[in-house]
Amino acid sequence: MKTTYPYKVVGGCEILADVYLPDGKTRPPVIVWLHGGALIAGDRGAIQKRHREAYLAAGYAVVAPDYRLAPETKLPEIAADVREVFAWVRETLPGLVGVDPTRVAALGHSAGGYLTLLAGAMLRPRLQALVSFYGYGDIIADWYRLPDPFYCQEPAVSEAEARAAVGQSAICTGGDWEPRGKFYLYCRQQGLWPQEVAGFDPETQPEAFTPYCPLRNVDADYPPTLLLHGDQDTDVPYEQSMLTAQELARVGVAHEFITIANGQHGFDEGDTPEVEAAFGRVMGFLAERLG
Repeated sequence: MKTTYPYKVVGGCEILADVYLPDGKTRPPVIVWLHGGALIAGDRGAIQKRHREAYLAAGYAVVAPDYRLAPETKLPEIAADVREVFAWVRETLPGLVGVDPTRVAALGHSAGGYLTLLAGAMLRPRLQALVSFYGYGDIIADWYRLPDPFYCQEPAVSEAEARAAVGQSAICTGGDWEPRGKFYLYCRQQGLWPQEVAGFDPETQPEAFTPYCPLRNVDADYPPTLLLHGDQDTDVPYEQSMLTAQELARVGVAHEFITIANGQHGFDEGDTPEVEAAFGRVMGFLAERLG
């Protein structure tokens, strides 16, 4: 069963979350699923049906929220939306549908994986578990702040084309990849994602990015984390999850890192035995951490 609720209204933008409840389960733990799309596109409806049904069958409530999108809204405000949806899950949702606010996990893919890792750093009380599918921990490393060789092979997108693909007013739904993907492609070809999405210049304001780089905010109390990444990812470098795993190990945080051999970005859309085994481990990890 799905019910849609507004969890925040800001600047005339009503931000919604879809709530799915498992059958016959009282006070279920909650998975907050954060959508991908480079923080530029995407919406709450992108959750894969087979994954959602697996979570529900295992007895979890699933909350899939929207959040405001860049470049119309900058990263500090996007992070605020993420912070507030978790506050809503813990403070308001139990009174609406009876979920257990003491057992909450974040899970996301790509930019949603990034927001999952960011939630792990910025939320108090800490979450019980994080699952990041091909997420990232450093948003001003070379892969994002310099022109990307892979995307530079694509036909060049002009600044005029890029600006025409987005708008001026905040949006939190209807972020279709076409045409907004043109803006993302322009950012990757020019090495401008940090400036356009965060609103800071990594060359002159590197310290402004520190609160928004999960890799720089890992400590011994960081939540238990499962990382999954394909080693042939041409969008988010495999190294991003590798570095996160190394930092988690350095401070002694319980974590696992699953490498998908020859896996591309979005590898979980496939149904190979390796992918199915990896998703099985996701379910096992959640069971261990959420009960």
